[in-house]
Amino acid sequence: MTPNDTPAAPGRQYDAVLHLLDRQIVDPDDLLIAKVDDLELTRRDDGRWAVSAILTGPGALGPRLHGRLGEWVGAVWRRLHPDADPAPGRIPISDVIDIDSAVTVARHRDALQIDGLEIWVREHVVGRLPGSRHAE
Repeated sequence: MTPNDTPAAPGRQYDAVLHLLDRQIVDPDDLLIAKVDDLELTRRDDGRWAVSAILTGPGALGPRLHGRLGEWVGAVWRRLHPDADPAPGRIPISDVIDIDSAVTVARHRDALQIDGLEIWVREHVVGRLPGSRHAE
């Protein structure tokens, strides 16, 4: 979305990079879900682009990172993911009920079944380090 797009809420316009990317996503109870790692865009009938979903997790963040770091993040995530062809976490933009310092979604964290990067790293990287279990 750009400043010239139709406002998402009456009287307010959003810049997708400024108002969405890298923001914390919270559920209606203010429980942390993930960060906005990337956005899914679709072309509208009038030819303009619109945000259709929020993407989360290493599968969404990896391609945003440049060079070997991005490639490494994506490769490690695919290697450790239980699915053969994993997809990033996806939250439809229709689930977003507020955009402020955080992005609030209508569904609860457990109903979304989203693993944000922080949760994924804690479970698949940090959690496997010797001595890391005492921090839980």
